[in-house]
Amino acid sequence: MTTFVRFLTNSTPTYGILENGRIAALAGDLFQHRPTGAEHALAEVRLLAPCTPRQVLAVGRNYRSHLKGPVTTLQEPTQPEIFYKPVSCLQDPDGPIVVPADSTDLHYEGELVLVIGKRVRHASKEEASAAIFGVTCGNDLSERDWQRGPNKDLQWWRAKGCDTFGPLGPAIVTGLDYGKLRLQTRLNGKVVQDQGTADLIFDCPTVVSFISRYVTLEPGDIIYTGTPGQTSPMKPGDTVEVEIEGIGVLRNPLVAE
Repeated sequence: MTTFVRFLTNSTPTYGILENGRIAALAGDLFQHRPTGAEHALAEVRLLAPCTPRQVLAVGRNYRSHLKGPVTTLQEPTQPEIFYKPVSCLQDPDGPIVVPADSTDLHYEGELVLVIGKRVRHASKEEASAAIFGVTCGNDLSERDWQRGPNKDLQWWRAKGCDTFGPLGPAIVTGLDYGKLRLQTRLNGKVVQDQGTADLIFDCPTVVSFISRYVTLEPGDIIYTGTPGQTSPMKPGDTVEVEIEGIGVLRNPLVAE
C-alpha cells in the first residue's frame, strides 16, 4: 500500500509519498517518478487535489440506500448512470467550497473516487480492475434546486459543476480493497452518511468497464462512484468532512460567494 499526495513546495506543485507524517518528494507524476531525496513534514505543507485529471466522470444512483428518499423512491438503474463534472470543479483538501449567491439547496455527497492508471478502451471487468491505480475521497457537491427543482437546468452543468463543487483528496492510496471500505460523511462533526463500498450497486470494475465501452479512459482520469444514504442542505459557515477507511479525511469549509 502506497499513499501519494500532491502538495505545494516553494509555490511549485509536487508529488510525494506520505508515510508516518512525512512526505518524500518525487520528481515526475503519479505514474512516472523518482525520489528527489527531499522530505517535508505533512503539517508544514499545503495539500492539493491529489491528481490533475483530463476528465472527471461520476456515477449517480449507485447505492440502494440513496434511492429511498423521504418523499419518493427512485427506480434502481439497470446500468451505471454516468455524468460528467468539469475539471474546473475540483477543490483541494481544506480549500473552501464557495456557495453561489443564488444557491438555495446545496447538498454534500461523500464518495469513493477511482483514479485510472492506464489507458483503457472496451475493457473487460478484469482489465478494468487492473486499470484502477488507486482511490481517494471525493465530495460530489449538488445544488438540488438546479438539479431537479421547478426551474432545473437541462444538464447538471452548474448543479454539480460549479467551481469548488468537487473537493478531492487528501491522498491517493494504492493496494486497498476498494470494494470493502467504510465511507463516512460528517457535517459540523455530526455523522450524516455511513456505509461500506461493498454496498455499491455497480462495483468499481463494472463502472470502469462500462464507461470504457464508450469513452476512452486515460491515466489520471477520475470517477466519483456514487453516494450512500440521504443528503441534506449545507450553508456558509458549515464544515463538511468525507472520511474513507485507509485513505484519510477530506475536509472543506463552506463560504459565501
